[in-house]
Amino acid sequence: MMQTIRNFFFRNGLLKLLSFLMAVILWIALMPEEKIVSEKTFQVRLEPRDLPADFEMTERPPAVIDVTVRATNRLLGQMTSADAQAVLNLSRASLNQEDYPLNPDIVTVPAGAKAVRVFPNKVRLKIERSAEVLMEIQPVLVGRPKAGLKVDQIELLPSKVFVRGPESKIKPQDRIRTSPMDITGLDQPKTFEVDLILPRPELRFATAQTRASVKISLISK
Repeated sequence: MMQTIRNFFFRNGLLKLLSFLMAVILWIALMPEEKIVSEKTFQVRLEPRDLPADFEMTERPPAVIDVTVRATNRLLGQMTSADAQAVLNLSRASLNQEDYPLNPDIVTVPAGAKAVRVFPNKVRLKIERSAEVLMEIQPVLVGRPKAGLKVDQIELLPSKVFVRGPESKIKPQDRIRTSPMDITGLDQPKTFEVDLILPRPELRFATAQTRASVKISLISK
């Protein structure tokens, strides 16, 4: 009995092994694409969300991370990076925390797919308290009025606006500048509609007020 079994497995063993391998290859080749599961890595945009209103990000995490997705070959072939979404929930962020862990659970992928790995496994960001101040507007003039005249008054409306940003980026001496107003050869009062320019890029207007009206009055020298 044992001899019969041994002969079955070992007689023409190489031929039987080759036949088995050919059968496996043929089985894989004929298997429908929708049943073959593989993995593919996508570069996915990382979206920080739900940072408390009294906090500001002064150092942001990387814009994209690598996400490895497991799915059928057919689904992977149809997917793009835009089909996956990675959300970093900052609702519990604190001033003392700089490293935030990343894992596949933060990634949303289409039905039938699964995020299995992310890289890196953590990101670093810095948070400060947010501050809001009422900041003065400083008019910027270019040129000189007509000979014999000089600027008498400059009326700004508004003269101050609320500005918001990280505490460390707001300085007592900060002023908002207007876009330059060319008064070369000016011989009568004139009102300019100007843009407002913040002192540094980390700041933003706290209201919808981003322009000002500036009235220039002249007087004889």
